[in-house]
Amino acid sequence: QVQLVESGGGLVQAGGSLRLSCAASGRTFSIDLMAWFRQAPGKERELVASITWSTGVSYYKGSVKGRFTISRDNAKNTVYLQMNSLKPEDTAVYYCAASNRGTLKYDYWGQGTQVTVSS
Repeated sequence: QVQLVESGGGLVQAGGSLRLSCAASGRTFSIDLMAWFRQAPGKERELVASITWSTGVSYYKGSVKGRFTISRDNAKNTVYLQMNSLKPEDTAVYYCAASNRGTLKYDYWGQGTQVTVSS
């Protein structure tokens, strides 16, 4: 099993920045891919960004490209999401997720952290 604990959410004005952290513990050697999802009220959960644990190859949702940066620290088993130039439409609960090597799904989820961007 893998446990994921997010931190770093909060309230920020439009144009501001936040950095989310996700610390993984347990059987972290089984993880191949980590990601950040978000879910706004009344909307479906959506993938924001992902990063491969071994190579650091990343993917971004189109609307966050150039504003958000996903990174990982393998020594600390932690993945980060640096969010700059935040917009009110970025308001959501942000979830960290991890995928085991060889699976085609996200096997583990964090509890979520609220990000609120005021206009």
